[in-house]
Amino acid sequence: MTVATRAGDGEWSLVRLQGAMRPAHQPKGAEECTTKLGWDTHNGVVLGVDAAGCLHLSGNMHNHPLVYFRTRVPHDISSFERIDRMTGELESACTYPVFLLRPDGNLVFRYRTGISGNGADYYNIYDHESRTWRRLLDRPLLDGLGSMSPYSMRPVPGPDGRFHMVYCWRDTPDVATNHDLCYMRSRDLVHWENAAGQALDLPSVFGCPTVVDPIPAGGGLLNARQRIGFDAALRPIISYTKFDEAGMTQAYCARFENGRWKIRQASNWNYRWELSGWGSIPNGNDILLEPATLEADGTLRLAFQHIREGSGAWQIDPETLAVRKILKPRNSWPPDLARAVSDFPGMHARILPARGQDGPPKYMLRWETLAENRDEPREKWPPPSDLRCYQLDATPAG
Repeated sequence: MTVATRAGDGEWSLVRLQGAMRPAHQPKGAEECTTKLGWDTHNGVVLGVDAAGCLHLSGNMHNHPLVYFRTRVPHDISSFERIDRMTGELESACTYPVFLLRPDGNLVFRYRTGISGNGADYYNIYDHESRTWRRLLDRPLLDGLGSMSPYSMRPVPGPDGRFHMVYCWRDTPDVATNHDLCYMRSRDLVHWENAAGQALDLPSVFGCPTVVDPIPAGGGLLNARQRIGFDAALRPIISYTKFDEAGMTQAYCARFENGRWKIRQASNWNYRWELSGWGSIPNGNDILLEPATLEADGTLRLAFQHIREGSGAWQIDPETLAVRKILKPRNSWPPDLARAVSDFPGMHARILPARGQDGPPKYMLRWETLAENRDEPREKWPPPSDLRCYQLDATPAG
């Protein structure tokens, strides 16, 4: 794992992290495996900044003991140190780390403990003065109670001052067993309620009154692909995909209206995105939806990418959520950046806009890679590709 930084237009400084501290519960040799990313696409890396300006990094974990680094000096990547614990409880099988900032500026860490089909989501909060972590909640936020796992998206700060979160449930490690799209919201990540404003008892478990769409197992629901946008009245709009009655994969929008979730189909595609099996699925980006965004003319725009239909967007009626017309794609970067330059078979470009607190992305990362492979190694490696950082123009291209 490597961290890079620069000031202004200066040169990039790189620091390669070392696993200098090995907790007693890790096997011999774990120092190396915590700092060298494996084949598993779950093993991403996340970075957070606390109120004092110190950097926090976690990742390379798929049902793995906690991997966590922190700087001694604010904004100084050369001062990263391996820390062997946060709270010291339920940190032996961690996955899906996320750093969040509460409105009061305090840093929050979310992760799943357990395994697919049997997991729970925990939240910690950091005290930058004592440099210690404690539980934000004394119990899980979401808990499968040993019979299933929650798969939650990152809580999204909304224009109404709340965090908004969508999630689904999975019965086994097989992605086909995803079911029941759900939603909850909170102002402080401690007290949660459903879309009707009803306070929720925690942990939220399967059967709580949070269901947006009761999609059954085998219904084409893929975890971690839902998006939340907002209309002019600050109401959340959830965009997601599932199978239609004919078994084709379609895009849908859901909004809470008059005491219940109203669901509208946006697409009419003749394509079934088959979802099944363990591990990160091949062609995991066959269909991508963006959050619905409010346009200057009062309409909503819902952008998509489709393996067969290409890129585009729907103009959505703000009152009915019905599709008015299909729009041309709008990119924040030149189209040639989305095309791979490597001649290695199967390589494609990956673009990651920077995730800020608000407003459009100002930066993006670009690199080239092979597609997902069920978290298994490949027989042949491609040569390394460049990792590049671009500053985006304030005016979107197209």
